[in-house]
Amino acid sequence: MSISQKINEITSSIPDHVKLVAVSKTKPNEDILEAYEGGYRIFGENKPQELTQKYNDLPKDIEWHMIGHLQTNKVKYIAPFVNLIHGVDSYKLLKEINKQAEKNNRIIDCLLQFHIATEQTKFGLSLSEAEELLKSDNFKELKNVRIVGVMGMASYSPDENQVRGEFKNLNEIFKFLKTEYFNNNDTFKEISMGMSGDYKLAIEEGSTMVRVGSSIFGSR
Repeated sequence: MSISQKINEITSSIPDHVKLVAVSKTKPNEDILEAYEGGYRIFGENKPQELTQKYNDLPKDIEWHMIGHLQTNKVKYIAPFVNLIHGVDSYKLLKEINKQAEKNNRIIDCLLQFHIATEQTKFGLSLSEAEELLKSDNFKELKNVRIVGVMGMASYSPDENQVRGEFKNLNEIFKFLKTEYFNNNDTFKEISMGMSGDYKLAIEEGSTMVRVGSSIFGSR
């Protein structure tokens, strides 16, 4: 089955309101072009330099998502063009995204990343840290970033109940933040959760955006 066929198979099996981010990290431009020529436009990368190189090399109507952990000193590479940054896990990072967005005369959409898994290696905010950020005067001064939702990665576990519970938790965090901080904000609507192995579960628990790589491009 071709890359385009795999994308079509996934998009036809998920609800219309769920966006598929085809995770193209480590994959060659030829693979992305194959998907592009089949009509697909939304791709995710996790390394700023690789993302920038692909942006420079590939058609300009591609919607690029930065899905990995982002270091502040790498924001400048992607600020001119990135559509969505999934992994904002600190005020320091958000401040730098705002600074680079301002330089490029842009407003950059971002998701707050939450730590919902049992593994300590995964990045993300706690709810109390997110609230501290959102309540702060410093946050209110950032005019070139827009928080449009939340993101999280479930534990890498065969225990379906555990994974489902973690997704449920992120959905609850989203609903709480929506009520308390973004009630009149129509753009705060995204829950980015679910990857190749668990995206169907994630959609059942409220995901609006799934990040699928190996099921489309094969294992790395």
